[in-house]
Parts: sequence; C-alpha cells; structure tokens
Amino acid sequence: MPKSMDTKRTILRKKPQQERSIQRLDTMLQAAAELLVEQGIINFKMTDLAARAKVPIGSLYQFFPEKAAVVRALFDRRTSRSKARVKEMFSDIASLEEVMEAILSSLDWYYEQYRQDPMWTALWAAGMMDRDLMEMHRDHNVEISRIFCEAVNALLPADVARRMEARSILFTHLSGSTLRLAVTQDDDMARRILDEWKTIVREQLFR
Repeated sequence: MPKSMDTKRTILRKKPQQERSIQRLDTMLQAAAELLVEQGIINFKMTDLAARAKVPIGSLYQFFPEKAAVVRALFDRRTSRSKARVKEMFSDIASLEEVMEAILSSLDWYYEQYRQDPMWTALWAAGMMDRDLMEMHRDHNVEISRIFCEAVNALLPADVARRMEARSILFTHLSGSTLRLAVTQDDDMARRILDEWKTIVREQLFR
C-alpha cells in the first residue's frame, strides 16, 4: 500500500499529558472545527484559529506543525468513535442475514452522523485538497473494510470470501460517496437515495 510522502506534517508534535494542556488542546480543536465548517480548508488559517481559540499562535505550533495536522486531529477524534461503533455493530454476527441487517443499520447511523455534524463533510472536502489527508481517508476506509471482512468471511462461500477484501473496500468507498451526496439533498430525497443504495447492496454485495 502506498504511504504518505510526509506524515510528519499531519501528526501532533506532542501529546498533552497534563490536564491543563489537554484542555487547551480541546479548546483549540473545538475552535478549529467551527472554522473548518465556516471557512473550508482553503481559507482556514492558523492565525484565525489562534484568535478564535484565544491562545497565542505559539501555543498552536507547539501541537500542530501546520493546518493539515489540525484536520488530522479532528478526523482521528471522529473516526475513533465511528470505528468503535462499527466494531460493535458487527460483533457476534452469526448469519449473513444479521450481517445485512448490520450493514443497513450502519448506513442509517452514518447518515444521521453526516446530517447532524457538518464536520464530516468539511473533513472530506479538506482531504480532497491535500494528498496526505486524502490518504488518511483511504486508510480509514481500509480499516473499516477490515473490520467488516473479519466479521463476515467465515460465513461466506470460499470463492466469495476471496473477493471480499477488494469488494468491501469498494463498498466502503461508494457508501461514503452516497452518504455525502445524500446530505446535500432534502431529507426526503436523501432517504430515497439511501433506499436505492441499500437495494444495490442487498442484491450485489454477497453475489
């Protein structure tokens, strides 16, 4: 799998240990989330973030080498929760019927997350503007597909299980695209789009 050309620019310079530093980081990330939704990644500036968070610019750079690291920190916080949710959904699966039920439930759950939290769309848009952040999204999709494969492969015929790794990555990617499209529509059209995607998933995923 190809790796990022420069991972140092997307990771925290240091992880806070003391409560005061943890709270300061939380304050900065909350302000960053607001700015990213309001302005988008192109207009996002570290000086604006320092002003919104009411911290010296030097405090930002103690944690973040640049704005890509801010986006990565926001992304990691949200996806850690979503991965935990997906693991829960696919734990103790005993049949393909249960797998399909979990898949369809996960689509509904993600739709509600995307609809309620515009940060998901803002983070995706940021990823499309930056190669390292794009790879961050790719790696997350691969991880989600791995969780899915571990839950389902033992239930599938051998020939289908061999194809499931690539198929599950494709399913994860296309589901994300469908969800991002859905949240740009009114709720009625969004639900119709999701219903069409669910029909495709039911008919094709385990063929």
